[in-house]
Amino acid sequence: MKNTSKQQITTVVKLPTTLSPMPNFNTLIPVRKSRVTSSRWAILFLLTLGLSSSWMPAEANAPQNASAKLRLLLTQSRSQNAPPQLRTLLTQIDAAANRRNIKGVMNFYSPRFVHGDGLNRSSMEQALTSLWKRYPGLTYNTKLQSWRTQGNSIIADTVTNIVGLPSANNDKLGMNATIKSRQRIVNGKIVRQDILSEKTQLTSGVNPPKVDINLPDKLKAGQRYYFDAIVNEPLGDSFLLGAALDEPVKPGKYLKPTPVNLELLSAGGIFKVGRAPTTPGNQWISAVLVRGNGMTMITQRVPVVGR
Repeated sequence: MKNTSKQQITTVVKLPTTLSPMPNFNTLIPVRKSRVTSSRWAILFLLTLGLSSSWMPAEANAPQNASAKLRLLLTQSRSQNAPPQLRTLLTQIDAAANRRNIKGVMNFYSPRFVHGDGLNRSSMEQALTSLWKRYPGLTYNTKLQSWRTQGNSIIADTVTNIVGLPSANNDKLGMNATIKSRQRIVNGKIVRQDILSEKTQLTSGVNPPKVDINLPDKLKAGQRYYFDAIVNEPLGDSFLLGAALDEPVKPGKYLKPTPVNLELLSAGGIFKVGRAPTTPGNQWISAVLVRGNGMTMITQRVPVVGR
């Protein structure tokens, strides 16, 4: 197919991950390209909870072959018996975040706070403040999944859902994120946070594509894998632009914008083959799909483990 259009479409968005083309992904019919600028809004998750944690943590005493129902009952029982101080802490953090009270949120973080992605208390506060300026209507809802004590610490595992719309000057982007993470709390202060999984979606326009993602939950170092982002509705005569993106999770990537080229797709989605990095870590893997009356961007965190 000849390149029949040299037109460049520029759209400014804020993706949950900094965008950069996946080095091992094949490009689909480069007829028309669009540059999308994004920046790290995933930090919003952090805010999210001064309470992140792993969703299925303290079940060390349960048999490994326990049924899913038994695991669920154990988790529910463990969360229901949580200390009142822990439940109050989580409720207060959500409340402060929903009021955009940055000082109130950060008051629950230790001065020695560290994050698994390399952030500290100062960089987290800065990124969170920037996020709320772009998305003033975010709503945070955190549920405690389980907890356990470890010395003088409480390890709290939570799931936080973040939903909202940005200000009118931000192209009316919608946001929906789910973060599962783990928090270490000492004397009522969060001293460490690790995100165990996250999935974020941004949408724009009157009819953003409905997209299903097929991606492994975990990869081995150097593993070859398939990544599909499928539009699950008829496109009719609409053109579909898209790109697949891969980025290592690093603190410098949270706010640094990176341009992305969107290409005309010959099918109803993105179908790529990628290869995981050769060293363990975490990757943000994203799909961006755009048609005339809407845009959808989905990012998922995928851990890369040793062989």
